Amino acid sequence: MIYYLKYNINEICKQLVHEQLKDSGLKYNLLNTNELDVLEVVSDESLDKLNIILSDAGIQIVVTQKIALVQKIKEAITELVSMEDKLILSKTSYHLAKTLNYSYRYLAGIFSEVTYTTIENYIILQKIEKAKEMIASGEYTFTDIAWKLNYSSVAHFSMQFKNTTGLTPSLFKRIINQKRNVALTQANL
Repeated sequence: MIYYLKYNINEICKQLVHEQLKDSGLKYNLLNTNELDVLEVVSDESLDKLNIILSDAGIQIVVTQKIALVQKIKEAITELVSMEDKLILSKTSYHLAKTLNYSYRYLAGIFSEVTYTTIENYIILQKIEKAKEMIASGEYTFTDIAWKLNYSSVAHFSMQFKNTTGLTPSLFKRIINQKRNVALTQANL
């Protein structure tokens, strides 16, 4: 039998950082998923070693304020998209500006400068990734998904899904179901 998992990414990230740093001898506090407060002076050599330790787990130490702000923008967007039980009535631009205490124009400029893409494109990618999870779970109709991800219509959702993935939501669902059936068949053999 196949079971589907739901992840708490923030908690996983915190545990991963603690696991990577437990043998470092470093005194630190993890303020949240993206802020590490080192409680001692760290030499450049030690910072390089720390970066190597964390990079093995896919974690990178960010040293510029711009990159840190982009990371906060990404986290705010991911959090916003993951709030599937809440309809977001305000515009994303307003939400980001309010959450991060910068004008949206400033945030959009920094984001584009660092990532070479727009906040809007990043939001679309995150919404489509969330839609894929929701489709794969089998718990939601396309109407539910469109509504929960704040699309104006199922047609708009379907068009954006196809433009991003190259597949219609229906075809994506059929592929998931076929893979699930193949796995079940193989498990029963």
